[in-house]
Amino acid sequence: MDSGSHDLHIPLKRYFGHASFRPNQREIVEAILSRRDVFAALPTGGGKSLCYQLPAMLCEGLTVVVSPLIALMKDQVDGAARLGIPATFLNSSLTPEESRDRWKAVAGGRLRLLYLSPERIANEAFRRGLGRIGLSFIAVDEAHCVSEWGHEFRPDYRALGSLRKEFPDVPIAAFTATATRQVQNDVVTLLGLNRPLVVRASFNRPEIFYRVVEKTDEQSQIVAFVSGRNGAPGIVYRTTRNDSELTARSLSARGIRALPYHAGLSDDTRRETQEKFLRNEVQVVVATIAFGMGIDKADVRWIVHGDLPRSVEGYYQETGRAARDGRPGDTVLFYGRKDIAKIRWHIGKIESALERERAQGRLREILHYVESSACRRRVLLAHFDEVFAGGCGACDVCAGELPMEDFTVQARMILSAAVRTGECFGLHHLADVLVGTVTDKVRDRGHDALPTFGVGSNHDRDFWLSLARDLVESGYLVRGEGKLAGFRLSAEGNLLLKGRMSFLARRRRNGAVRPEHGEGPTDREREELFASLREARRAAAASQGVPAFVVFSDRSLHEIASLRPTTVDELISCYGVGERKAARYGDMVLRVVHAFLAGSGRRDATD
Repeated sequence: MDSGSHDLHIPLKRYFGHASFRPNQREIVEAILSRRDVFAALPTGGGKSLCYQLPAMLCEGLTVVVSPLIALMKDQVDGAARLGIPATFLNSSLTPEESRDRWKAVAGGRLRLLYLSPERIANEAFRRGLGRIGLSFIAVDEAHCVSEWGHEFRPDYRALGSLRKEFPDVPIAAFTATATRQVQNDVVTLLGLNRPLVVRASFNRPEIFYRVVEKTDEQSQIVAFVSGRNGAPGIVYRTTRNDSELTARSLSARGIRALPYHAGLSDDTRRETQEKFLRNEVQVVVATIAFGMGIDKADVRWIVHGDLPRSVEGYYQETGRAARDGRPGDTVLFYGRKDIAKIRWHIGKIESALERERAQGRLREILHYVESSACRRRVLLAHFDEVFAGGCGACDVCAGELPMEDFTVQARMILSAAVRTGECFGLHHLADVLVGTVTDKVRDRGHDALPTFGVGSNHDRDFWLSLARDLVESGYLVRGEGKLAGFRLSAEGNLLLKGRMSFLARRRRNGAVRPEHGEGPTDREREELFASLREARRAAAASQGVPAFVVFSDRSLHEIASLRPTTVDELISCYGVGERKAARYGDMVLRVVHAFLAGSGRRDATD
């Protein structure tokens, strides 16, 4: 289909209830409609699913979506059906009879969207069947799983490399919410994408507050944090099954509705926990890292990491499950030296030298993030090759929560070592010089004879590496040209070395977590109407046996509470309200609004 022949805003409003596209969505949809390959890195909450669901309704033939998230498939299919998009899925959760019936519907041309697990599409006979049906395009979700450099590499995804050979004329669109440039290049190569449209949206989530706190007693710290959330839903991530169970019991003992979620529980128990969380019957899920990938819940208000994550990508993806509705979200990461020792022990058990090296690199990166004195957002985005100036105001560093200390003298030692070694070495070599470690490189270059050699022996090597990284993040040290180039002083670095500036960095000590962050004062009447709308939504969802967000998202209810529509046309102008939702739930919403206006003695401002 020629995208220019279609006003995309008409089907956008009809099916999704949106008056306009989010950033990058239209460009991606138009590329797919023009039969062009796509690689799209969009942050969590960036509207990936619309990018393939909308063209699925506008293209001839069947659209296939490959996804590893079995739990998400059912939610996506149910949501698509409510939008008027005929869809189904095929994965291991179905009985043979159910699979046969669904395949008949696919083969009969009665569906537009088919979700598949990577294992299913890896079957050669199944792919031949798809070829006979005729495909409009193939969408690969969670595409970072293709790459061995990604934090969630899945061997089954490697088989997707055969899709290009078997379907040479079918466009392939790869989507991910977390990918470094290296992973991006790997995905494009392995999927055989041909001159794709490459979209890298900003990974910045300004609505999320980032905080890192050293552990003292993590159970008490987690309970204190969650107790200050005023009943808002959230996820606590723990490393082990035992910690997941223990934390859930600790929260329950304080009257907080919490359930554990991990691989040791039965499929039925995990499914029941997910459903309770989606229906707000449970406030907190305490989970291992497997939870959340398949949960389409937009009103998660906060995320806690009770242990140090294994990678920056994993941490970013998990924190990204908060605030998908665009309203403020809070996160906190608790970590301690035992976490580091535990991860290093597991790394030591990895047999493959290459995999062991990659895991060590991921540990260094996450340690750099938690120990940095620079803006959290700046460090996080830099990992994805995105430049951010800092001063976000929405992290513990920028909000002034961290105790700072004057490290001007120590910073000048690092800068002096950089100058005396020729401004062409990495941070590890500078740390060796300062501590006084005679490595081969130090001895061969005569750096053990420098005045700075051993001048910092009163601190360990990790201290100097951490402080040197702070200097890099703050712009006093900059890397030279080339991947292996060393660090040189910037103009500010020279001023600091000459004593014309001072340098503050965070003091390494335990911190406290503020009980609340985010939303500020609200209009009482708007909140009262929102509460009434939410109760009506809960009743409607319960009567239909669906999660509340399927009826309306919190963002839609907040906008309805602000605009107070009194007619169907006014209701459709609200966020996320299309013709289908207005037809199904419009009477319910308008009754609540009219009752509220009558009770308050006020008319809507639009009258």
